[in-house]
Amino acid sequence: MVDQTGWRNWLRKRRWYERNSGPVARFRIDREMARRGAYVRHPIEGEVLEALRDGRMTVGQGTHFEPGCWITLAPGARLTIGEGCFLNRETMIAVQEEVTIGDHVMFANGCFIGDADHRYDDPELPVTWQGFVPRGPVTIGSNCWFGVHCVVTGGVEVADRCVVGSNSVVTRDLPFGVIAAGAPARVIREIEFSGTAQPSESQSDE
Repeated sequence: MVDQTGWRNWLRKRRWYERNSGPVARFRIDREMARRGAYVRHPIEGEVLEALRDGRMTVGQGTHFEPGCWITLAPGARLTIGEGCFLNRETMIAVQEEVTIGDHVMFANGCFIGDADHRYDDPELPVTWQGFVPRGPVTIGSNCWFGVHCVVTGGVEVADRCVVGSNSVVTRDLPFGVIAAGAPARVIREIEFSGTAQPSESQSDE
C-alpha cells in the first residue's frame, strides 16, 4: 500500500507531466501560439507555455507543431524557431543552453535536437540523477529538411538548405547546400539546385 508521501509524489509528478493536457492549459498554449501566428495540434509536451510567456522560446509565424512534439528547456535556456517551420509527430527539442532553428525547416517524425548529453560518470549516483552536460549551442539554418528519426547533437551548426537522411546522427557541422546521411552523418554530395538562379548562402525565401 502506498503511503501519504508516495501519493504526494505521485500527484506532484502527475501535475507536472500532465500540465498541458487539460482544456484550460491547451487554450492558453493556443492563445500564445496564435499571438505569434503559429499552430499546435495537441498534445504537445514540455515547458511550452512557460517558455513562451517568459521569452525563453520564440516561434515564428506559420510554424506548425504536429501531435506529440516535446519541447523542454532548462531555466535560462533559449530556443528560437523561425517562420514557416514544420515539426512532425514526436519531434523533440531539448535545450540546456541554446538552440536556434532558421526559417522553413522541416523535421520528419521522431527527430531529436539537443545541445547537451546526459551525465553517467559519477559511480555514486544513479544515472537518472546525474543531470546534463552542455555540448555547445545548436544552430540549424533555413530551408533544411531532416528525415525520419534524425538526431542533431550539441555544438553542431547546420548551414542553410541541407537535407539529412533518415536515421542520421549529425555530430559535426554541415556546409551549405549538401545532402548528408549516416551515423555519424557524412556529406554524400552537394545539392544540384534547379533553375538558372542558384541560391546563395545568404539568400532567404521571400
